[in-house]
Formats: sequence, structure tokens, C-alpha cells
Amino acid sequence: MAAVIHSTALVDEGARVGDGTRVWHWVHVSPGAVIGERCSLGQGVYVGSDVVIGNNVKVQNNVSVYDAVSLEDDVFCGPSMVFTNVYNPRSAVTRKDEYRRTVVRRGATLGANCTIVCGTTIGAYAFVGAGAVVNRDVPPFALVVGVPARQVGWMSRFGERLPLPLRGDGVAVCPHTQERYQLEDGVCALIV
Repeated sequence: MAAVIHSTALVDEGARVGDGTRVWHWVHVSPGAVIGERCSLGQGVYVGSDVVIGNNVKVQNNVSVYDAVSLEDDVFCGPSMVFTNVYNPRSAVTRKDEYRRTVVRRGATLGANCTIVCGTTIGAYAFVGAGAVVNRDVPPFALVVGVPARQVGWMSRFGERLPLPLRGDGVAVCPHTQERYQLEDGVCALIV
């Protein structure tokens, strides 16, 4: 199924939009952007030229995905969340050669109105709470909240809170999928 692009959206020549992707009202996709299959770009989304978006990514209304941001498969970007790409911006100082790369790994959720400071990596299946300000890397499966964001727990791939300690060791089961997770030396992983 071909991409569906609303008549008010602007997809510049040179942008690649995958099959089954839906581009909604007032979206602008810049030349050079690569967007995978089965994605959804909500109303008012902007996608820069140096952006790669994987498959099945949901970018909710009013999100700007600026240059130097990569979103892997199955990422969720909540409404009005914010990416940055310059650490110390000034209007009178051009710093396009100083962009810091931001990577959001597979399955991560970025809650509504959160801010991701450039140069960080959000681990696979991590969960950033609404309104949080992330200024350092987030481990896989971590639940972070607050300003600045701090880890308060662990999340399953399904998005359920896991009863694991923040540090140390332990095993937990997702209450919805029954998948098992192991925490060892502060690193959480799915047991396969």
C-alpha cells in the first residue's frame, strides 16, 4: 500500500516515504529525510533533511524531528515532545557544524511534552514520562521522569512497569505478555 499524504502536507523532492505511511495535515518533510513503512506523522510535524525514521514509528501532533535525529523501528513520540540538535544555541552564532546526534532505539516511548537534549541515546524500549527533560543517555527498558529526568523503574516491551529494583539483580515477568526480564549489575534485558 502506497503512502497516504494529506493535500496540505509538503513532502519535498528527495524525501523518501515508505509504503503504508500516513502523513497528516500541515506536515513538512524535508529533502533527504528517510521515513520507513507504516509510520504516522501527525498534524504539524516537521522532519529535517538529516533524519532517519524506521518502520512503524508514531510521531504525534506538533513534533519537530530536527537534523541529526534517528528514530529506530516502533518508536512513539508523544504530542508536542521536543528534540534539540544544538547544545548551546545562540541566534547570532551559526552552529550547524556542531549538531549532536540523538538516537532513539527500537520500541522506545517519548511521552507528551518531554524534551530530549541533543547528543543522547534513548535505549531500546525505554519509557520517558510526559514532561521529562532528558539530558543524558537512558538505558534500555528504563522508566525516567522529571526535570532533569531520573530513573524510577523499568518497563517491559509491552509498556508495563516491571517490579525490579533500580540497581542490583532480579527477575520479573511482564503482567501482560508473561515475558521474563532479568536485571543484572544494573542492566535490564529480556530473557529469551
